[in-house]
Amino acid sequence: MQRWLLDLLVCPECRDARGLTLAGTGEAAVEDGELGCPGCGAAYPIRNGIPRFVPQQDDYAGNFGFQWNRWKTLQVDRLAGHRLSQTRFFADSRLPPEWLPGRLILDAGCGAGRFTDVAAQAGARVVAVDLSEAIDACRVNCANPQGHTPGRGEVAQVQANLLRLPFRDGVFDGLFCMGVIQHTPDPAAVMSALPRLLKAGAPLAYNFYEWHWLRRLEVIKYGLRRTTPDWPQGTLLGFCRVLVALLFPLTLVLAKIPKLRFFVRFIPIAAVHNPALTLRQQYDWTLLDTFDWYGPRYEQCQDHGQVAGLLQGLDLAEVDSRPGLAWARRPG
Repeated sequence: MQRWLLDLLVCPECRDARGLTLAGTGEAAVEDGELGCPGCGAAYPIRNGIPRFVPQQDDYAGNFGFQWNRWKTLQVDRLAGHRLSQTRFFADSRLPPEWLPGRLILDAGCGAGRFTDVAAQAGARVVAVDLSEAIDACRVNCANPQGHTPGRGEVAQVQANLLRLPFRDGVFDGLFCMGVIQHTPDPAAVMSALPRLLKAGAPLAYNFYEWHWLRRLEVIKYGLRRTTPDWPQGTLLGFCRVLVALLFPLTLVLAKIPKLRFFVRFIPIAAVHNPALTLRQQYDWTLLDTFDWYGPRYEQCQDHGQVAGLLQGLDLAEVDSRPGLAWARRPG
């Protein structure tokens, strides 16, 4: 754990303003140690350089820990040889690359760190948070490499629940929560909990699964999802391997025929056919996304108009919401 992170932390239970005390060795960073609360006496371990604020029973997202350690580098541009995460990050977050250097940014739900790494490469100092053991994959992926890009920012990881984040109010220059909200038990509570962490005038960006009536026609996917979140991870992975092996060639053909491309969405795999990827990467990405379809405990779609109303009800400024996306600023 980087020692500068200590200035941002408070106990997620009592939020005592005195912050947390650190017991551990290391001048710039602590690999193993403990954080203590002087208010309520709670103690939080630091393991493998990551402060952990998640009791084991809190982790409803174990499938994400499994998948992001299994496909650790696939979506990280710098490690996989593409720029898909960078393109999506700047389009969805609306954070200008020239604004990011030196800014303290929260990645709320980082997974393996695909967007964390983009923001860090642009010069931001990023605090990456995840509920699951995906946080360990993020630490490996976002470690400062030898000969890293000049101007690259630092990254710190924290394992925590988005509804019980251990940060002081008003400390971040910006935050983004991408690919996460739909997989939480209470999306509205998550979207409402994050803005208080921002400084006055700081921006936030959310993306989420948008509700659309066509989802009602995806009967095979949602029929299978009645049971698949309860399957052992190895069993689910084997099932997804069979589905993708059988159906990926079909989706590959349909995707090349304009009049038939629409029907790919009704085939029960999450087919990816981006020409920026090699065929092997398309296949692996499809397997990953198919596992991501069937594994999550929660999949709760949102209406972007209702999301806008929620953010306006929080008295946020410059609220803008489009299908699957929302942006706002903390007033000030």
